[in-house]
Amino acid sequence: MANGEWLRGFTLIELMIVIAIIGILAAIAVPQFNAYRLRGYNLGGLTDVKNASVLQEAYYDDNKTYTSDVADLTSYGFRQTQEVTVSLTGNDNAYTITGFHNRGDKTYTLIGPGGTPTTD
Repeated sequence: MANGEWLRGFTLIELMIVIAIIGILAAIAVPQFNAYRLRGYNLGGLTDVKNASVLQEAYYDDNKTYTSDVADLTSYGFRQTQEVTVSLTGNDNAYTITGFHNRGDKTYTLIGPGGTPTTD
């Protein structure tokens, strides 16, 4: 080995440039990741509203009325997503289902029968 060869490496400027590039990439990635998480939370609420709607129709076929109790739909296979709140109102002719994820920013409402979910 030549004298001083072991001192070779990266300069401080090179290391600072690499750290700056990593910081820029992280500044782009973190907000995008948070947006994906929020979208996933919102879709949890939407999915539960749609599933409850299908099961409301099954409940109606058996009982000739729509239920106002989420527990009545569990016997038809409804499994509420963790941290999603679903509320029902129902009578002989129609029902309303509202759902939202506790960490989401949208509330979905479906008025049935035959409705499509809308967001507030």
